[in-house]
Amino acid sequence: MILNKKISKLLILKGFALIIPLAVNSVTYPTSAQINPNPPPQNSPSRTMTVRSDIQEADSRTGVVTARGNVQINYPARKIQATAAQAQYFSRERRIVLSGDVFILQEGNTIRGETVTYLIDEGRFIALPQSQGQVESVYLVPTEQDTGGGNDVTAPFNPKPAFKSPISP
Repeated sequence: MILNKKISKLLILKGFALIIPLAVNSVTYPTSAQINPNPPPQNSPSRTMTVRSDIQEADSRTGVVTARGNVQINYPARKIQATAAQAQYFSRERRIVLSGDVFILQEGNTIRGETVTYLIDEGRFIALPQSQGQVESVYLVPTEQDTGGGNDVTAPFNPKPAFKSPISP
């Protein structure tokens, strides 16, 4: 009996010794939601623009970010995808200047040019060609069915329609 108690104590100690490394290896780190249950709102999609390139430089004094080499821009809120050799984002002026074999896709519409400026607040593109060249744009023109046009005749909305007497049999 005494031997069995010693063995059981030894097994318990060894078992505990085996549990400690397992517990240490399975340490979990709290998520940001656990650390701060009321996190600030994430950036809305309307504010997120992703720029990928070979090289990027940012100047905090001027607020200009320059991306060079295989530039790819994704701006989901405006449904814009673009490629160029170089892009400059002028944060204070809220404009993007793309240059060098620029291609822009927005909702199926495309623009090709040597230099394209995008005015963010106006949602407007200004495209310039190479010297002696042209800018090319391809637009998807909606049909009447797509725009809701056609022979739909609906009465205009009247917030105070005329009173009609009930018809009694």
